[in-house]
Amino acid sequence: MDILDFLVPQAVFTKVKGGAKRTLLEALCQKAAPFARLPEAGLFEAVWEREMLNSMGVGQGIAIPHGRIKHLDRMVGLFARLESPVDYEAIDGLPVDLVFLLLSPEAAGADHLKALAKISRLLRNQKVCEKLRASSDSAALYSILTEPAANAQAA
Repeated sequence: MDILDFLVPQAVFTKVKGGAKRTLLEALCQKAAPFARLPEAGLFEAVWEREMLNSMGVGQGIAIPHGRIKHLDRMVGLFARLESPVDYEAIDGLPVDLVFLLLSPEAAGADHLKALAKISRLLRNQKVCEKLRASSDSAALYSILTEPAANAQAA
């Protein structure tokens, strides 16, 4: 599985306004709705329900919110570089400025877990995160997220 399997260039955003965690997730689900071809409310409900079980703020300024979505026919990814960090209740207590939202079909099972692992490995790479934080262009962010070298290290 590759990031290219669920992330398109149009689903990479810069300077996203955050505010509170809930507000941020609502905004991201609103942005993801056209790619998922489903109403944003259903996306948000699934992501928020998962988030209430355990914060997906994984540390080092990174969050990977995700949800399994009824009636979704394929995995959908969305990446956002926030305008300013948001308190996300991350495991290390640090605010979040890089967010990768993953939406998967309800029955995705192992594919959902493989995609999460791929995203996690990619964003644990400090050099990748430094590049993401240094860029303010969506096309450049997409290139960083999907470049073969970064993905080979995340394999």
